[in-house]
Amino acid sequence: MSRTRIRAITSGAAAALLAAALTGCAGWGGGGGGSDDANSIDVLMVNNPQMIDLQRLTADNFTARTGIRVNFTVLPENDVRDKISQEFSSQAGQYDVASLSNFEIPIYAKSEWIAPLDPYVAADAAFDQADILPPMTESLTAEDGKLYGEPFYGESSFLMYRKDVLDAQGVEMPAKPTWQQVAAIAAQVDGKQPGMAGICLRGQPGWGQIFAPLTTVVNTFGGTWFDIDWNAKVDAPEFKQATQFYVDLVRAHGEVGAPQAGFTECLNNLMQGNVAMWYDATSAAGSLEAADSPVKGKIGYAAAPVEKTASSGWLYAWSWSIQQASEKKDNAWKFISWASGREYEELVGAQLGWSRVPAGKRASTYDNPDYLKEASAFAAPTEQAISSADPRNPGVQPRPAIGIQFVDIPEFTDLGTQVSQYVSSAIAGQMTVDEALERGQPLADDVAERYRSRENG
Repeated sequence: MSRTRIRAITSGAAAALLAAALTGCAGWGGGGGGSDDANSIDVLMVNNPQMIDLQRLTADNFTARTGIRVNFTVLPENDVRDKISQEFSSQAGQYDVASLSNFEIPIYAKSEWIAPLDPYVAADAAFDQADILPPMTESLTAEDGKLYGEPFYGESSFLMYRKDVLDAQGVEMPAKPTWQQVAAIAAQVDGKQPGMAGICLRGQPGWGQIFAPLTTVVNTFGGTWFDIDWNAKVDAPEFKQATQFYVDLVRAHGEVGAPQAGFTECLNNLMQGNVAMWYDATSAAGSLEAADSPVKGKIGYAAAPVEKTASSGWLYAWSWSIQQASEKKDNAWKFISWASGREYEELVGAQLGWSRVPAGKRASTYDNPDYLKEASAFAAPTEQAISSADPRNPGVQPRPAIGIQFVDIPEFTDLGTQVSQYVSSAIAGQMTVDEALERGQPLADDVAERYRSRENG
């Protein structure tokens, strides 16, 4: 019996699940895609700042060199995920390339919505796939062993802390702390400066909010959402212990308004001096070390805290994939090779500044003296966090699906969000952790039963 045993879901079912889970408010973007011009491609992408930089740089650089015109459709995250799901499930070929995360790519690959990239990688030595950080390549590789995405930028997670605040209390942060050590430090520094809590941890409901950090805590405490045989483990002792620890820590020494705090709120809390520590995405470091940041130079960075595992950082990447129905795959690959290439990073560094480089994907980035000069405080911890992430083995037991801070199945978006609402309520003191997870267990078991039925069918 293979370790990863999810059977491919039908395209229609995947489309419905993803559309239902990932829809959002109406956004902005450009045109419809599907140009008849053989020398143009259509790209559907998220409106993150790094993508907007790419859009601005494409015509004068990529198009000028290759003659390939790129038509961009740019939308906010929820909207772009919804539109990509609809477009790629229909296989109409309206868009050649889309920005997908390492959550969607293995799912889309199973449904044969996206094309394998291995032939292009093999023929394009200049792209240098070996330079892509191995966990990124692993997370974008499907069950069939083929590569379906190339990362544009990536992140893991680590612990950020105020060096001056810890120093004032005579506290030394270990380079690789345990969660018990972090809890002890949070207690020691809590309230030592007026209005400053010990730590910020996300409490806002959402599969990509509270359960991004919390699932990594579950992993390292020995828990899992599902075991290898698709048995739900949400109310198992290890899952309960991890969740109880997290809830107790944020209730005792966490930020004000924790049940509503997500990434943005915690970032603001650390920058404004409201908390002494924060466990979250490595991508936050760029804001903390920006020229106008009030905490620039005051932040230390340590590995994601652990308990039973050697590492626990998550893994996330906005990446490029080619629609299977595209008739312009060769030109689509040329764009991807450029946008995810070393040359593009150097272009951004030279024209826009090294702090805007879409990092977190290539080993060479962390050897580049120009980048290191700008990102010296956090470059090495970020690279180490990403390199030590193991998307196929993030805990102490085999898993039925790839993923560190998520379970890579379409149903997880809805499941994680529903259970997160109960855990957030526990942080708010409205129910106990046991009650929260006892409500979550049957929801997880409903999902698990679908996969057990498919395997036994």
